[in-house]
Order: sequence, then C-alpha cells, then structure tokens
Amino acid sequence: MSKDKNGGRTRAGESTTVGAEIDVVIERVLPGGLGLAHADGQTLLVALAAPGDRLRVRVENKRGRTLFASIVEILEPSPQRVKPPCPYFGRCGGCDFQQLNYEAQLAAKAEIIRDCLRRIARLEPPADLLVTPAPFAWRYRSRARWQYEREAEKFGYVARGSHEICDVVECPVIVPELQTTLTTLREKLRVRSLPDDADEIEAVVGDNGAIALSSSLTNANIHEATRTVGGERYRFSANCFFQINHDLLEPLVAEALRFASGDTALDLYCGVGLFTLPLARRFKKVIGVEANKSATRYAIQNLREANLINGMIETSAVGDWLKTHARALEKIDFVLLDPPRAGAEPEAIGGIKELRPLRISYVSCDPATLARDLRSFTEAGYELESICAFDLFPQTHHVETVAHLIQSS
Repeated sequence: MSKDKNGGRTRAGESTTVGAEIDVVIERVLPGGLGLAHADGQTLLVALAAPGDRLRVRVENKRGRTLFASIVEILEPSPQRVKPPCPYFGRCGGCDFQQLNYEAQLAAKAEIIRDCLRRIARLEPPADLLVTPAPFAWRYRSRARWQYEREAEKFGYVARGSHEICDVVECPVIVPELQTTLTTLREKLRVRSLPDDADEIEAVVGDNGAIALSSSLTNANIHEATRTVGGERYRFSANCFFQINHDLLEPLVAEALRFASGDTALDLYCGVGLFTLPLARRFKKVIGVEANKSATRYAIQNLREANLINGMIETSAVGDWLKTHARALEKIDFVLLDPPRAGAEPEAIGGIKELRPLRISYVSCDPATLARDLRSFTEAGYELESICAFDLFPQTHHVETVAHLIQSS
C-alpha cells in the first residue's frame, strides 16, 4: 500500500500519483545512478539510494510507466550506505554516490557497464569486468566549473534538479589547489571584485599546482597549465577539455593503446593530444581530429614541442571530417575515439565502419552511449575483444571505460 499526497492510500496495482509516499526496497543501481525499486506493480527510480536500502520515498515525477522518487526517510539503511561527508550532498548537483562506501561504488559501476552491454549492445560482459579504483577517492578532481550570482552572493555548483546555485564553501572532491582558488574567488565575490560579465568560472590545475582560469578572469591569472603523463608533456587551458583525474591518466592511456600497432592511426575527438602523442611514437603517421579550435591549437603545439613531426591535427567535427575524407584515406590500421558523453555521432560511426580499420579502441565516459555504439560496430563485423574501466570520477555514478574491438572477418 502507498500513501498519496492527500493522506489517502492507493491499492496495490493502482496507478500511483505524483506526491504519493511509498515504502520500497532498493534492488540495485541503474545506469544514470538511480536506485531501482518496485511497488504497487510499478517501477520506481530513486535518487541517492543504496542497494538494500529500505526507504520511504515520495513520487516526484512520472514518465510513462516509470515513477521517479526522492527519499523521505531511511527506514533501514543498506550495509553499503555511509554518511556522506559533504554538507551539500543532496542539494549540490555534482556527487550522487557519496552515500555508498567506495567498494560499493566500484561494484555499482561494474554492474552499470554490464547492464548496458547486455541491454543495449546485446553483448555478454566478461565475468571479471574490472574497474580500476582511483588512488584517491577524495580530493582528486583537477578541474571545476563554478557558477555565481552576484546579488545573492552565491558561488558554487548548479543545484540538483534545478537551475539554482548551491552556495559551496568547501568541496571535498577537488584538489587542494582548487579549494584554495575557490576560497579566494568567494572572497572576491564578497568584496565585489569579480568581473560583471562572468557568471561561470572554469579552473584547472596543472603540474606544480599551477592554476589556469577561464578567459574572463585571466587578467591576473595563469592562462594555461601543463601536465606530464607517461613522459609526455601537455599544455592546455581551462577552455578546452583535459581529463580531470590525473592520477589515473597513465594507466588509462596505456590501456587505450594496448593493441596499437601498424603504420597509420586516427585519433578522433583528440582534444589537446592526450592519445595523439603516444600514438605518434608507435605509428608512422597519426591524424588527430577535433572540433574545438582551442584544443587543436594546443594539440599542434604539444606535437611540435615533442618533436613528433609524423602527427597532424585537423580542426573539424569528426563526423564531417570522416564523411569528407574517409574514401580518400589510405589503409587505416588503428582508430582511437574518445567522444563526449553523448557518444560518437552517427556520421562518425559510419565513417569508421567505412574505413574498416583492423582495430578500434573506444574510450568512453558513458556506458550507455558506449554500448549503443558497440552494437553498431558488432553488427558491422567487429568483435568486442576486451573491456575494462577506470574510476576517474569517485563519488559519482560516472565511469571511464575502454573497449577494444577487432575485425571478425
């Protein structure tokens, strides 16, 4: 039985209304980080839950036959549940796994990947799917994007489920250098010395604790950062993408390039060249393709400073570039792609399939879009040779995955 928003009860099997309160048990965590439960013959997805929790939840929204709910009361906590150390947890839109102990976080992420492979890619995942843990589950994040409202004097992250700002004094997942920057910027807001035209600030940390800030604040700050990964030195700014968990980058790159061999390679969505530089040491020719002009300027500079003259960078949307160049390219032995969370666009997948490289290395931060694209490749005659993951994002449901595909015929 469940209690509706007017204090009444709904009978089992009846449609539960928005506002109703229901007692549920969380079965597992689904892709997207929500807990799965069933009650009154309906499916509920519960935010910030732990597998095994017995909860009283309130239905906040209904989409089709699925109910979305929030926790009203923890009736019996899961053995995997811990007290979140962040006072903003639940209000801040950033972390959504702080309620889980770290072992449970890793297990949930492995199960999320398995679920996506079975349900979306129609592939049976390996029984021993590995998620490499982060060396540091806290104070690992080397990039932050802060929002601020001058009149309300709010400075922090976007609040969960809204466009409001959650005012944050201290963030336990950012590295100490960023915490110092956050404190400094909050003081500047207090004395009204932040620029009027900046309502969003991005900051990134490089080697030796150097901070690069977004362009509206660069008049008195470092414009770029550098980071050394696996012996390669990269320059980048806060205005272009670079992975946030630098402690795991060396093993991530090594895994992504584990089967890299041949004469010619493509590095798609190459960013500032994180994979392009080590690929250029293995192949006679490497072409990197990236749409962000700021990133490609750094990729060109990073190749030049490494004296890697066999690497070239194209500034273009990947799908557009492949559509134009795929048929004219000589034999491609190896393709690495590291697309944004939305996955590769259909034109990019089509272009890769037209090239028919012997091997594909797919680096992804979203198991669902990865699985979607893997299915397209396997239907085109590729086999999933191996898959593993790296916990680049502790305290969140996000996970970085590396999948290797090989031609099956």
